[in-house]
Amino acid sequence: MSDISLAPAASRPAGRWWGGALAVAGLAVFGLSVTVLAGDGWTQAAAVVAGLVAAYAGLNAAGRDLFGASFDLMFWLCAVWLVLLVGAAIAAPVLPLGEHQDIVKTLGSPGMAVPDLSTSHPLGTNNFGLDQLSRVVYGARSSLVVSLGAVAIGMVVGGTIGIVAGYTGRATDAGVGVLTNALLAVPPLILLIALGTVLEPNLRNISVALSLLAIPSMIRMARASTLAFAQREFVTAAEAIGASRWRIMTRELLPNVVLPLASYGMVMVSVLIVAEASLSFLGLGVQPPAPSWGNMIAEGEQNDAFTEYPHIVLVPGITLFLTVFAFNLIGEKARKRWDPRQAKL
Repeated sequence: MSDISLAPAASRPAGRWWGGALAVAGLAVFGLSVTVLAGDGWTQAAAVVAGLVAAYAGLNAAGRDLFGASFDLMFWLCAVWLVLLVGAAIAAPVLPLGEHQDIVKTLGSPGMAVPDLSTSHPLGTNNFGLDQLSRVVYGARSSLVVSLGAVAIGMVVGGTIGIVAGYTGRATDAGVGVLTNALLAVPPLILLIALGTVLEPNLRNISVALSLLAIPSMIRMARASTLAFAQREFVTAAEAIGASRWRIMTRELLPNVVLPLASYGMVMVSVLIVAEASLSFLGLGVQPPAPSWGNMIAEGEQNDAFTEYPHIVLVPGITLFLTVFAFNLIGEKARKRWDPRQAKL
């Protein structure tokens, strides 16, 4: 019995040291790839990927050894990424970043400079000499403002309609169902293109347009959550003591429906970030020279820039991928935690 009980404790230090050594080796490879191999194109990219994979495997092994099998390194990496991205977007005006918009100020800057952490343009420049790091950060402001604003509108409008439809039922529920199905029947891209050609392409109008994609889903989510919570004891007790429908919906149902809506809203943020980038890529969203991840990716189409200078597309593309992936992963975990259909009655 004593040998069995001591075996896990004896294996833990070995796992920690093995994971830590692998993580250090991976970070060393990553450091060499962004310094010694700077400008070597696909060779540098392959070294970056190999270093990050090794570092992740080592940190994950060490984390599971330290904190148990439930430790999820990917979740914490996504959370850290979003915190850094949002923090950088908020603090962008006071950060020591290069020029992101005014091409007059970059007349002396090199155009199409490749990423090099040892220079003043660590992620390179575009054809006008504008700093890619600065444009990514300011592009994050546009994407986050638009997507979060659209989700907020969707939660308020869709959540209100969904709660009313789910609790009152009958004719109201039937009418809301027809409205929701009608909105879902319209192809999203066609709807966005139509709105983009009519509305002035500013952040407010783009947020309102994208909210039309969020509202139907929010209505369905709020309605489903309302139907689940309406059968719970606290709602039955409120009805028994004569509480009005308005009080039950605002005091009993709303606080419980908000959490599932918020978790689903994180997933919707990722969808709307992609939608905003698609509009900007097509020239219907944020207009150059103002940066957006979509119009930054579109710069790769100019004179086949992507084949000679892949960082023009890869820098905003990878940032977009990581952000969407992080919102999706965290949103899915939150949805599983707060989904009322998985709660015990």
